[in-house]
Amino acid sequence: MIKTIRMSHKTDFTITDAQAGDIPDLVNLLNDLFTIEQDFTPDEAKQAVGLKRIIQNPNNAIVKVAKNKQGQVIGMVSAQLVISSAQGSGSAWIEDMIVEQDYRANGIGRALLNAVIAWAKAKGATRAQLLVDLDNTAAVGYYNHLGWESSRMGMRRIILK
Repeated sequence: MIKTIRMSHKTDFTITDAQAGDIPDLVNLLNDLFTIEQDFTPDEAKQAVGLKRIIQNPNNAIVKVAKNKQGQVIGMVSAQLVISSAQGSGSAWIEDMIVEQDYRANGIGRALLNAVIAWAKAKGATRAQLLVDLDNTAAVGYYNHLGWESSRMGMRRIILK
């Protein structure tokens, strides 16, 4: 679904589902994001493979993109569905939220999040959760501003090879 949003001050943008042709631009955005986040290291080949897999799995995953009026990708967010035993329904894991620096503070991030949440609701999800680098105080403040609640759950990970 394509939704065009007219901004009164800086830019018009469109929110749509990412396509395979968007992957190079999405990899560039992820490179910017992963240089901010301490837990990740940019790896263009791995990110391209991951994005392709998400895009090719529309029943359980999605990448939403924001494009300016020239058709350039200026923001993205991804989501994947899991089954929550606590909820007894689907839950959306939201990741990879980034808007190019020059386009921030124009409602693009909010529009991306709203689009991915609408997708998750349409898929039956009753909860959405996201990860945020706690050292990225701007992102933490942004999600607080949008009403995202902190959780007492702490993420742990192990790399499987």
